[in-house]
Amino acid sequence: MSCENETVQALKDSGHRPTPQRLMILSEIRHAKGHVSATQILDRVKKSYPFIDPSTIYRTLAVLREMRLVSETDMGAGEAMYEWIEHQKHHHLICRSCNEVILLSNSNLENLGVGLLEDYGFQADLDHFAIFGLCKNCRKTEV
Repeated sequence: MSCENETVQALKDSGHRPTPQRLMILSEIRHAKGHVSATQILDRVKKSYPFIDPSTIYRTLAVLREMRLVSETDMGAGEAMYEWIEHQKHHHLICRSCNEVILLSNSNLENLGVGLLEDYGFQADLDHFAIFGLCKNCRKTEV
């Protein structure tokens, strides 16, 4: 099954109509190389459908987040960034000095999720997020 067919099926299964606008938005996110902002998605979709309204972008992103097809992350750029959630969960370490982004495996956070559930009865959504700090190189220069 193609990724577009999978996306249509996921929308239908969750009770959402696969409108042309939603499919264009989904395609932009799914085929982006990394994270994209709502503004970038709007600009890209407008190239093929100039009548799309920004509110359609934001409503669709909210639906996709609820469905856990798309993650929303503060990457420190001033606006939320969106990424298609692949089968492999991952996270980011972002250097607040040089802005380097380092991928962090979900295995580093599995115990956190288990601990939150055991200690607080809280089921955390640990699909995708960013942790800010200093990378190895910037730590060396600050010493």
